Amino acid sequence: MKVAIIGTGYVGLVTGTCLAESGNDVVCVDNNPKKITVLQQGGIPIYEPGLQELVARNARDGRLTFTTDLAAAVRAAQLVFIAVGTPQSDEGDADLTAVFAVADAIGEALKDVPPGPPGTRVVVTKSTVPVGTNAQVAERLGAKGCSHVDVASNPEFLKEGAAIEDFMKPDRVVVGARRPEAAEVLRELYAPFLRTERPFLVMTPESAEMTKYAANAMLATKISFINEMANLCDRLGADINDVRKGIGHDQRIGFQFLFPGPGYGGSCFPKDVEAIIAMGRRTDLPLELMRAVDAVNDAQKRVLFEKIRAHYGDELAGKTLALWGLAFKPRTDDIREAPALTLIDALLEAGAQVRVHDPEATANVRAIYGDKLHYADRPYGALEGADGLVVVTEWAEFRNPDFEVMKRLLAQRVIFDGRNVYDPRMLRQFGFTYYGIGRGARA
Repeated sequence: MKVAIIGTGYVGLVTGTCLAESGNDVVCVDNNPKKITVLQQGGIPIYEPGLQELVARNARDGRLTFTTDLAAAVRAAQLVFIAVGTPQSDEGDADLTAVFAVADAIGEALKDVPPGPPGTRVVVTKSTVPVGTNAQVAERLGAKGCSHVDVASNPEFLKEGAAIEDFMKPDRVVVGARRPEAAEVLRELYAPFLRTERPFLVMTPESAEMTKYAANAMLATKISFINEMANLCDRLGADINDVRKGIGHDQRIGFQFLFPGPGYGGSCFPKDVEAIIAMGRRTDLPLELMRAVDAVNDAQKRVLFEKIRAHYGDELAGKTLALWGLAFKPRTDDIREAPALTLIDALLEAGAQVRVHDPEATANVRAIYGDKLHYADRPYGALEGADGLVVVTEWAEFRNPDFEVMKRLLAQRVIFDGRNVYDPRMLRQFGFTYYGIGRGARA
């Protein structure tokens, strides 16, 4: 199939590349000439494991191209995916400015193209958009004389750091369509990825749009729940790691997303929880649970700092803290809403010196903080003379460090384990003071 992807951000680039990998003729469009030039030269603007290689192979084989010419790409395509950003507005809603601008541009490009039978050309909203956006896109196309163009919803469920596998081996594919012909075109497109009986779920566009928000809201709820339980464990002397196992083996609950930490971040959960709260507000439904999930997460992002302040007391000013991990999760360079940023801000405000290391996200953090921080090329480089280590992101390379080396490098043997990656008993044997999340006030 001939496919046009409008937007070369995280979702657009992964979607376009994976569709090209399955044999489709894909053109990715962006209105940023510099980004397109980088892509045409073999670079990519994001870090995602495996993506660079897939982009290079499909570009070399001629299945994947990049352009700023939206009109030409749209006119040549049977399927046009809208995959532009929907940032959070001041009111908490998703800002649909880019989505509607693209819809209008698609309408302009297609207004003089003779209509074909249903399914000849389908515009697909891939961006995360509030319920009702599909209908608004269809209205805008209709206003351009393109009411014959089908508009479908096809939300993405990609995890940063595992996006290629998530696309190639989806748990399910969700499609919202008003006409069966549009759904069948998408069924054909996704057929190579559904050979092991993974479900292809067809529903109304409104239900598809809601499914995306409900999924992220549920996952965010699990994170805030386990973090509240962890904080209670700290007060009561219980160990959340044991509690997590005790409830996770219940098949009704499971282990996924039952890992306490410094709160969720990234481009999806914070924004989507706020957006679903805003949808409730517009319909006079308070959504108290979602408000609580959001409030718990905001508070959780300060838990590590409160543990640090409680340990050092009035002596925190002038202390040097080493931070391992800056990205909001491992295997990405994304620092949007990252808990590490909240911690850095609090430490700097308290007068502490901060040294940081992250395998991929350091450049993004440097762009924000400049020379306010010390940037280490290696994990151990951040430890030299530091008064404590804070593990903020659980990168694999942090899981089994040499604690004897760490003892020699650190000025004070204190570890604040924001992801519970270490065994408190083993660290005590090495002479460390250990603070985890929900492992007791001090494990």
